[in-house]
Amino acid sequence: MTRVMVFGSFDLIHAGHLEFLKEVLARDSTIEEVKKHTPTFSEDERKEHMAAVGIADHIVFGHHADKYRIIGELRPDVICLGYDQKVFADALEEEMSKRNIAARIVRLKPYKEKIYKSSKLKI
Repeated sequence: MTRVMVFGSFDLIHAGHLEFLKEVLARDSTIEEVKKHTPTFSEDERKEHMAAVGIADHIVFGHHADKYRIIGELRPDVICLGYDQKVFADALEEEMSKRNIAARIVRLKPYKEKIYKSSKLKI
């Protein structure tokens, strides 16, 4: 079985996230660092929401100090990134090389990006 890993905050789950997951989960501190705002829902609430959707087989949080450590622990075959994920993507290949991880990196296309983007859906 192929093990696929995705990363994301999934703060406001919308159709774009569901499409992304058909083809993950950031800590609160990561969202604050990357997106420069506090998430609407706590990391535990977001994990519950993702589990309730029933798409992901396994939902885990990354580590505060080393955001890439989880990749070495889970050793995925494929890492999927959203079309707009840029912050960790730049260093991803280098970090994988350091950890001797040979996962394939796939960047997925947007799903109706003019409609389904969390920053556009926030009130």
